Amino acid sequence: MNTNVNLLAPIGVMALLGAGFLLFVSALVMIQSLVVRKRARAKFVLLAMILIAGVYLAAIMIFSLVSHETVLARGQEKHFCEIDCHLAYSVINTRQSKTLGNPPATAQGTYTIVTIKTRFDETTISAGRGNGLLYPNSRVLTLVDERENKYSPSSEGQRALDAAQSSGKPLVTPLRPGESYTTELVFDLPADAKASTLLLNEGEWETHLVIGHENSPLHRKTQFQL
Repeated sequence: MNTNVNLLAPIGVMALLGAGFLLFVSALVMIQSLVVRKRARAKFVLLAMILIAGVYLAAIMIFSLVSHETVLARGQEKHFCEIDCHLAYSVINTRQSKTLGNPPATAQGTYTIVTIKTRFDETTISAGRGNGLLYPNSRVLTLVDERENKYSPSSEGQRALDAAQSSGKPLVTPLRPGESYTTELVFDLPADAKASTLLLNEGEWETHLVIGHENSPLHRKTQFQL
């Protein structure tokens, strides 16, 4: 299974919360020690905080360095770990157009429209989760061309496609176990550029601090071949 982590998500989240709690309590103890002029204790607590932060940072770097760059073929899925379940994403189609919508929006170069399928993998839920809706976290999409230039979605092209009601559902649409939907995303590439890969990852800032998450420093990515 291709995922956006190389450490089980619950473990990564618990490690982040645990390290954060220890640092928070240590900071309170250090402040109290300084107030009552216990400088030796404050120095000891500061060293403990540095050790905790250093061990946590080392763990992030270890999991990043042992990660692998992966490029998925058309239709292959990338699973996003949502603690107690997985959302699976795949690229199922790409197409190009100079204009989109009516009245038409015209690309500066050429619009590349990528169709992404989102599927709630019901085989990954815990026994007691039930059939409740899952609200996906925010997503960040980056298209890379054959020259390694990077592009974000085109807001103008996306508005035109949305207005024509042909873009499917937004990537953050909630869904129940077993459900799926498609989304079309628009990128405006120079006329001489050729789309190569698409990176789809999480947008929350705290994911950069989770051990084993592909957003963490130096962690290699799982991308889609276009």
